[in-house]
Amino acid sequence: MRILMVSDLHYTLKQFDWVTQVASEYDLVVVAGDHLSIASPVEPDAQIAVVLEYLARMAAQTTVIACSGNHDLNARNDLGERAAQWLPEARAAGVIVDGSALSRDDVLITVCPWWDGEGSRERVGRQLADDAETLGDRLWIWVYHSPPDASPTSWTGRRHYGDEDLVKWIEQHRPAAVLCGHVHESPFAANGNWIDHIGTTAVFNAGRQRGAVPSRIELDTRTGEATWWSVTRIDQESFART
Repeated sequence: MRILMVSDLHYTLKQFDWVTQVASEYDLVVVAGDHLSIASPVEPDAQIAVVLEYLARMAAQTTVIACSGNHDLNARNDLGERAAQWLPEARAAGVIVDGSALSRDDVLITVCPWWDGEGSRERVGRQLADDAETLGDRLWIWVYHSPPDASPTSWTGRRHYGDEDLVKWIEQHRPAAVLCGHVHESPFAANGNWIDHIGTTAVFNAGRQRGAVPSRIELDTRTGEATWWSVTRIDQESFART
């Protein structure tokens, strides 16, 4: 499976255009959160309508996964905690979103929401535990907006800005890979990186760059090769493969 992973597009329409244009070249496109921008002068409801249209256009060409990020929270869920309540609307176009999974013979991809409270965090933990029960010998990949704490993928250049619970879940379940975003600077900062390894788990954060083309990661689950593309450089490393 050839996967294109981007994150933190933050309502940058030229970057959404680019992803839509190349979507058909991949077996799977992953947009790992922060589709919206709380700093944009465009009203959130208008941003949501536009992003849903872009996701639908991508999904008309290939399989698409989209998880929520902290910029995407627009309402409260049944637990009274903030959540991206709009994102499930993308299911109508075939997009695989928060709380769901892509299940194939050789790969299981779990899509986790951004949690903003204890109840939502516990749901993520149960989601991962439930999927672990059905995994078998398949390659397991998580889509999770925040990178793990104390990792080069969560390094801003001044501090780590990652998720401590994710570290614990990785150590417990040992997925093959986790596809993240959230910390824009990590791949570009000294002592940061676009890839990290926690035990046997490869962690990826494409970061964020300006311009019409987003920084991105391409993964091939057959060859086990991962390539990071940016305006600064192109890097390639190996990770687990099917």
